[in-house]
Amino acid sequence: MNQKEPNQNNEILKMQGIAKAFPGVQALNNVNFTLRSGEIHALMGENGAGKSTLIKVLTGVYPMDSGEVSLKGRTVVIRSPLEAQKLGISTVYQEVNLCPNLTVAENLFLGREPRKRGFIDWKKINQLTKEVLDSFNIQVAATAQLDSCSIAIQQMIAIARAVNTNCQVLILDEPTSSLDSDEVKKMFVLMRQLKAQGLGIIFVTHFLEQAYEICDSITILRNGELVGEYKLAELSRLELVAKMLGKEFDDLSNLNKDEIKRDKNNNSEVPYVEAKDLSSGRNKVAPFSLKLYKGEVVGLSGLLGSGRSELVRSLYGADRVMQGKLLINGNETKIKSPLVAMEKGMAYLPEDRKADGIIADLSVKENIIIALQAKQGLLKRLSYKEMQEYADKYIELLDIKTADRETPIKSLSGGNQQKVILARWLLTNPQFLILDEPTRGIDIGTKTEIQKLILKLAQEGKSIAFISSEMEEMLRTCSRMVVMLDHHKIKELTGNELNQETIMKTIASGGSKNA
Repeated sequence: MNQKEPNQNNEILKMQGIAKAFPGVQALNNVNFTLRSGEIHALMGENGAGKSTLIKVLTGVYPMDSGEVSLKGRTVVIRSPLEAQKLGISTVYQEVNLCPNLTVAENLFLGREPRKRGFIDWKKINQLTKEVLDSFNIQVAATAQLDSCSIAIQQMIAIARAVNTNCQVLILDEPTSSLDSDEVKKMFVLMRQLKAQGLGIIFVTHFLEQAYEICDSITILRNGELVGEYKLAELSRLELVAKMLGKEFDDLSNLNKDEIKRDKNNNSEVPYVEAKDLSSGRNKVAPFSLKLYKGEVVGLSGLLGSGRSELVRSLYGADRVMQGKLLINGNETKIKSPLVAMEKGMAYLPEDRKADGIIADLSVKENIIIALQAKQGLLKRLSYKEMQEYADKYIELLDIKTADRETPIKSLSGGNQQKVILARWLLTNPQFLILDEPTRGIDIGTKTEIQKLILKLAQEGKSIAFISSEMEEMLRTCSRMVVMLDHHKIKELTGNELNQETIMKTIASGGSKNA
C-alpha cells in the first residue's frame, strides 16, 4: 500500500499498534494514528470501520488489548475519560453533553467555579465567560440559559469549555451533523482559529466536502484496520471513496451483466410512490424528487452518513416532511406517521434491528404479528389461532431457525432475527417495501436467501427501496440506483451505468458530469 507520510514534526499524539476485541469481533487490529500541533485531521471510514472504538480507547472508555499511546513523546496509560481530560484530551460529541437548564457561564465553569470567601463568585464567572466568548467570537450572553441557544452555539460553547481546560487534543465527533450550511461555516471559523493556536483537532465526519474544506490530513479505517494516512491535498475524492469502500481501480469487480436486473420501461406507468421536491426535518435530507414503480428494486447508494436512511424515513413518515409532495398511485397523500404509511401499503425494515426492529422480550410469534395487529387496530384483534397460523407460515416460508414460535426472539441469531422482522412486514402484504441494510451482520447463506426473496417480491409486483453498504449486493439486486452525497440526491444510474466504477466516480465528483 502506497501511503503518504505527512510531516513528522510537532507530533502531539501518537497511537501505535492499537488492538481491541469484543466477543466475536476484532474491532481494531494494529491501528496507528498520529496527530500534530496545528493540524485538523479527519478520521473516516464506513460503518464498523473502528472509528468510535479508536476514539473510546483514546479517551479511556475502553482499555486497549495491545498497543501504545504517547502524548508529546511520553507514553501514557489512559484508564478513564477523566484521566484523558487531565492529560489534555477533550471530546465534543454530536449530541451536546452540557446542561441545558444552566446558563452559558455555569456550563463553561461547571465543577471549577471561582470562589470568594467560600462562595461561588458569580461576578467573576460571568466576566471570565464573556472573555472566553469574545475570544472565540461566540455571540451569546454569559447569563443566557443554554437551551435558549441554537445547536451551533451550544456546540461552540462545548468546544470553548473543552479548550478552556488546558486541552491539547480536541476530538470533534460528528459536530456538524445537526448544523445547517451557515452554522457549519461558523464552526469552521472556530476550528481554524483553534488550529492557528496550535491545537491538534481530530475531526470525525462522514461529509467528504467538509473534510476537504477544513482538514489537512486524513486517516482511513476499514473493518477495524488501518487503510492509511494521507495528505488530503494529495488524495483525490475518487481515491478516497475507493479506499473507504475497499476497492482499488485495477480490482473493480466485473459482475456478470446478466445478473443485473435492467430498468423496466416505466414511462407509461404511474409510479406507486412519487416524491416531488420532498424534504424532511431540519438538516435531514435536501429536497429530492424520486419515482418508484411496481416490480422494481431501487437501490440507494452512498457513503455512510450520505442521507440514504433519512430519505426513506421521509417517505415512510418516520421523519416529519417539511416541504414537497408525496403521491401514492398518482394521488397526493400526507404520511404523518408510520401507522398511516402502513395503512397506505408501506413497510419499513429499519437499519438498526436491535434498537428499532425486534422487541427483544417478546416471542417470535408476537414479533411477527405485531405490525399486522397495529395496522388492523385494537378493535379487530387477531385470534390466538390466527397468530399461530401466521407465525408458523412465515417460520416455514423464510426457514427461520427457532425452537418454536414461542421462543423469545432475543435468543435467535442475528440472521434469524432479521428474517422475523421481514416476516412481520410481509404479513402486512405491503405494496412498497423499504429495506435498510437487511443483510448486515448475517451469514452468507442467509444473505443470499434474502437477496433471492427481494427479487421474488419484485417479480410479484412489489416496489422495493433497498439500502446496503455492500455495493456488489445492490448491483446484483437493483434495477436502478439513486446516489446520495451529504444528504443530497445527486444522480440516478441505470442500465450500463450500474457498475462500481461509475458509482464511485459519481460519489467522488458530487454528480458532476464533467468530473
